[in-house]
Amino acid sequence: MQTNLVKEFANTTEGQEAEAILRACVHCGFCTATCPTYQELNDERDGPRGRIYLMKQFLEGNEVTEKTRTHLDRCLTCRSCETTCPSGVQYGRLVDITRGLVDEKLERPRRERMIRWALRTIVPKRALFTPLLALGQMFRPLLPEALRSKVPPRQATRPWPAARHERVVIALAGCVQSAATPNTNAAAARVLDRLGISLIEASEAGCCGAINYHLSAHDDGLDDMRRNIDAWWPMIEGGAEAIVMTASGCGAMVQDYGHLLRDDPDYAHKAARISDMTRDLGEFLLQEDLSTLRPAESSGKVAVHCPCTLQHAMKQNGVMEQVLRKVGIDLAETRDKHLCCGSAGTYSILQPEMSQRLLGNKLKALTIDNPDRIVTANIGCQLHIGSKADRPVQHWIELLDR
Repeated sequence: MQTNLVKEFANTTEGQEAEAILRACVHCGFCTATCPTYQELNDERDGPRGRIYLMKQFLEGNEVTEKTRTHLDRCLTCRSCETTCPSGVQYGRLVDITRGLVDEKLERPRRERMIRWALRTIVPKRALFTPLLALGQMFRPLLPEALRSKVPPRQATRPWPAARHERVVIALAGCVQSAATPNTNAAAARVLDRLGISLIEASEAGCCGAINYHLSAHDDGLDDMRRNIDAWWPMIEGGAEAIVMTASGCGAMVQDYGHLLRDDPDYAHKAARISDMTRDLGEFLLQEDLSTLRPAESSGKVAVHCPCTLQHAMKQNGVMEQVLRKVGIDLAETRDKHLCCGSAGTYSILQPEMSQRLLGNKLKALTIDNPDRIVTANIGCQLHIGSKADRPVQHWIELLDR
């Protein structure tokens, strides 16, 4: 694709990166076949190829309008198009860059700004989010149905095992997961303990940076990343062998630290090291001897939902299924595995209508074989699917915790 970016963007690092991505696109349109929003709306502007044209026009100096931003906002950033693209177009990076630049040029309506400010202020900060969620859980029976479905029931947890093994890996507590499903990391710690590996968290680490970064607050997102690097670095110097991610949304973000901080002289080296060390939990377990693990007897038939961040961003499609089959889990048939459930971080709040349409599609796809439960590998998917599912939805590692 030929480009002619205006000097305002052509002379910046982000503009040059965006131009290189644009030039990789060959207009083939294969991406439209796997784009969830294009499949729903049948509008070229709501598919990757059409959005690429809209972004190109903006970067070349054409006026940007609310209509343009509407089409960009409808994008889930699921990155299914990247898996399909034969030319390797890094669409996720392009849309992150362009959304940030559009927000600088075109101020959002006051209501939108307030919602985004609230999401960025509350959700990434455990000290705020955790007590607010606990309050919502306390009054959950009294809440209107639309709100009640978004508040997960309180989850009971069991203790973490003591860190007693020579082999040590790091976990990210994160923001939402630590409050809404605290048993996820605890279950992972118990499973790894049985394999002779200690899983530890850094109390100073927090949100991976995805919420701020994907809401166009790039500087705040980068600060979140630097804070996590500072929290993890002593553990890495102390011999931790990997950063094992139990939430693929966070994993995808942390694997991008090296790229996003490549021009920071104080953090570039550390960020690259951390990205290289980051592994999805399933990917990590496949390298271990799993013969001592057995599934819970009550697992039944299990439907697996592979999050977009796991299959399209981290490129680990199928790892959950491989681990579960190895330990003897009966897996249900599903369809449309490549399509998003509609969670997509804050998308379910900012784009509720489309999010619910995609959720309905995903629930049908996951239950065609009448499974007893649904498992996934990302907190956003788990909460979103669980808000409407008529059967248990949990993190897959919990099936191995017995």
